Amino acid sequence: METISFKLHEDILKKIDDSLKSLNYSNRTEFIRDAIRNKLSDVEKEDIKRRMSENLGCFKGLAKNNKTDREIRDEVGRKLALEYGIKLN
Repeated sequence: METISFKLHEDILKKIDDSLKSLNYSNRTEFIRDAIRNKLSDVEKEDIKRRMSENLGCFKGLAKNNKTDREIRDEVGRKLALEYGIKLN
């Protein structure tokens, strides 16, 4: 693990300190690490949404096989998940 150092405004630190106990964090570092993980997850989700929207319409023709809307959505979702390396349950 690498150490980084940065400054935060006192108001932000006060908000973090006020939230620690109610959110079950034992210290500022845990809180900040978790906040960074959440932000990175949000960025990844937005990137996936953007890439999926770029592919809208690329699976036209699936309806010609008399499939239901749900079957088409499931098939498109599986294909996009495979393309983007997303593991589905």
